Amino acid sequence: MLKGIDPLLGPDLLRVLAAMGHGDEIAVVDANFPAEANARRLVRLDGITATRAAEAILSLLPLDDFVDAPAAVMAVVGDPDAEPSIVADFRQIAQRAHGADVQFERVERFAFYERARQAFAVAATGERRLYGNLILKKGVL
Repeated sequence: MLKGIDPLLGPDLLRVLAAMGHGDEIAVVDANFPAEANARRLVRLDGITATRAAEAILSLLPLDDFVDAPAAVMAVVGDPDAEPSIVADFRQIAQRAHGADVQFERVERFAFYERARQAFAVAATGERRLYGNLILKKGVL
């Protein structure tokens, strides 16, 4: 146990977050996401919601201030302008951690899969709400 670090952040996830550089991305994905097939580095967080994982990750991960949208979510198939309630939750978590408004990009489903494949890592959660997928771009301190 470490002081001041969320206990959800185990050694595998801490190593990934520390190894990421400026501009690298981590995808936090739901239980339906094909994580094994789309991850260069996979960290399993089974039984943890995506919102709880995002909260823990954002307690340490600075967001990139040099891009318009340092966060991305998967667009709803057939209704890309819709915002599922979990996306509103992600937005609140990111803004609270970042201390300012955070712009979110909506990414079409297959483009999201491709972006997750290119991400530094994928954190696979047990999130059961649909569209519980989030990509975060690391910034600098």
